[in-house]
Amino acid sequence: MADMRALILALIVSLALPGLALAQSQPQTASLVADEVTFDPQGRRLLASGNVEVLQDGIRLRASSIAYDGATDRLVVTGPLYLIDGQDVVIVAEFAELSGDLQDGILAQARVVFAQQLQLAANEVRRSGGRYTQFYKTVASSCQICADNPTPLWEIRAKRITHDGQERQLYFENASFRVLDVPVFYWPYLRLPDPTVQRASGFLLPSLNSDGDLGVGIKIPYFFTLGDHADLTLTPWLTWNGSKTLEARYRQKLSFGEFEINGAITEDNLTTTENIRGYVFADGTFALPRGFTLKFDVEAVTDNGYLLQYDYSDKDRLDSAIDVFRASRDEYIGLEVVHYKSLRDGDNNRTLPTLVGDAIYKRRFEPRSIGGIASFQLEASGHYRRSDFPVGPLSRDVARLSAAADWRRDWVMGNGMIFAAATELRADWYQIRQGGVVTNNDTTEITHYAMAEWRWPMLRQSAGASHLLEPVVQLVWAKDGARSVDNEDSVLVEFDEANLFSFSRFPGVDGQERGRRINLGVTYTREDVDGWGLGVTVGRVIRESDLGQFSVSTGLQGKSSDWLIAAQLKVGEQFDVINRVVFDDSFSISRNEMRLNWTGDTYRLGSTFAWLEADAAEGRPIDTSEFAVDGAYRVSRHWTLSSNLRYDFVGDRTTRAGIGASYQNECAKVDLSLSRRFTSSTNVTPTTDFNLSVQLAGFGARGIGGESFARKCNG
Repeated sequence: MADMRALILALIVSLALPGLALAQSQPQTASLVADEVTFDPQGRRLLASGNVEVLQDGIRLRASSIAYDGATDRLVVTGPLYLIDGQDVVIVAEFAELSGDLQDGILAQARVVFAQQLQLAANEVRRSGGRYTQFYKTVASSCQICADNPTPLWEIRAKRITHDGQERQLYFENASFRVLDVPVFYWPYLRLPDPTVQRASGFLLPSLNSDGDLGVGIKIPYFFTLGDHADLTLTPWLTWNGSKTLEARYRQKLSFGEFEINGAITEDNLTTTENIRGYVFADGTFALPRGFTLKFDVEAVTDNGYLLQYDYSDKDRLDSAIDVFRASRDEYIGLEVVHYKSLRDGDNNRTLPTLVGDAIYKRRFEPRSIGGIASFQLEASGHYRRSDFPVGPLSRDVARLSAAADWRRDWVMGNGMIFAAATELRADWYQIRQGGVVTNNDTTEITHYAMAEWRWPMLRQSAGASHLLEPVVQLVWAKDGARSVDNEDSVLVEFDEANLFSFSRFPGVDGQERGRRINLGVTYTREDVDGWGLGVTVGRVIRESDLGQFSVSTGLQGKSSDWLIAAQLKVGEQFDVINRVVFDDSFSISRNEMRLNWTGDTYRLGSTFAWLEADAAEGRPIDTSEFAVDGAYRVSRHWTLSSNLRYDFVGDRTTRAGIGASYQNECAKVDLSLSRRFTSSTNVTPTTDFNLSVQLAGFGARGIGGESFARKCNG
């Protein structure tokens, strides 16, 4: 019977109540459903009661009863009523008097919820033209309100708030910002975006920080929207010691790529040589025709201590590069030019190779006559020094043209054994300027390798786990003669499970591993049904003769290399530890590296440990032994504590340390941190930093936390 009444009423409304239409030329029908409806055609009055629902042009009204006067085109609504405007605005009130199209009117004792985030409570609400909604004597907050604790963490009280539905902006008049009902700030006029806005121009929340060199400072960022695909953020930063900084970030998306520019300019008196200081970091990626990609990054700074002193970056060597490349399954083409600048004490950028260029073409194919996989590579490379010395290693400029070809094929036997053969041939032509006694030096280096390999993967499957054991024996033939070029791109040599069975363990081209040798290794892997896994690799290199090509700390020196053991234990997604150690027959360790990550529902722990033996050839005159740990623990629903530490065992000192606390709920996030840098140089001194930042939910489409951080009401 109720459905029949709804159909009859829809017809009556469309014929007798034209005021409910938005456009007189093409009236739109208002639909109404109620438990009981009475209609007076002479007085053009309608009364609906019991579960009343009206749908008009995307606006849905639910109420206990509605009285409509056709002569005045007004609705009197008795609540509790719910006015739902689209998907993002819900109004709850006790009483309302509205126009027939629900676009204008007054609501009493109303509460408005925007995008299920921001709540506005007002004694009176006025709707005008379907665009503007005015709230009088209003309280705004995105915090959960509980009956046993009605005071929100934060709120904004205002004499009047106007919501512009078209521009999606909130305008506050005579507004005060309160924390736990205590007034903190006052604004005579304030504009903020509503929660449905993705991007809007305006001030962002300020942050407070304190630094031993800079003193107490405050940052007040302002965000500019520059169309749909670009924005600019300017952040003035003023400190009590007189330092004045303007930070800037510009971002742009294009149809064929994107780029971002970050920078700052500062006026201070912290250095004796520079009063105006600053930096620029920029990077971008662009799609080029024919499948090529262009990437660039620019890094520049006025002086060596600026980045660390203002906490913009810990980098001590800057690299600005442009890279054009195309990668496919069987082909790679790349061109890269890099400019380096060292910020380290004692480095002279005129004697370092600050400009480096590389061009490479590589093609992989399957030769039909012999099978297997082969590849061919052409490469041009060079570096330039700005030194004024006429000759010598501090002024040497190098250009290199290389051609290389390699081939590998595997044969699988019936018993599971795998035999493999591989070879590589490369030619490197060098042109050297200002390199030695002779002004111009040209040389050509020919390097060839051959390899035979045996491996036998043995798999055992049990009810609880699978076990894989794979021993490997690899014989490598290479010439004994030394190369006549100086090694500049292969100084830092690693010995790990990734290059245990490589032709050469030098990372670059200038150094090529020489001599006949046997690479030995065995790998054991276990995968348990309970979700944990273990992998262990043990390896060693046995040489025919000691050619003295590796330094002592690499673990590769001598006729027999040190032992390499690499192990990884992984327990689901929560626990992961990796350890790699290199030691000799007397168990003297030359390198040891460990990384641990442990993550749970309420905690996170990450740590690293590194031990490197002193090696003058790698620029390390003393041993290196450092430990770093970074962790966090969620002590309650809203509070999280964090800490970090970096310790130098050789120097017996802490180099960095910090603690932090974070409070987070459904409406706010507050981060407080205290850190100390203990190291010093000619450019920076040890400092203690204090930072306070606050984020509020409800203004703009910015989420704060998940459901686990939301405040829960008792009962």
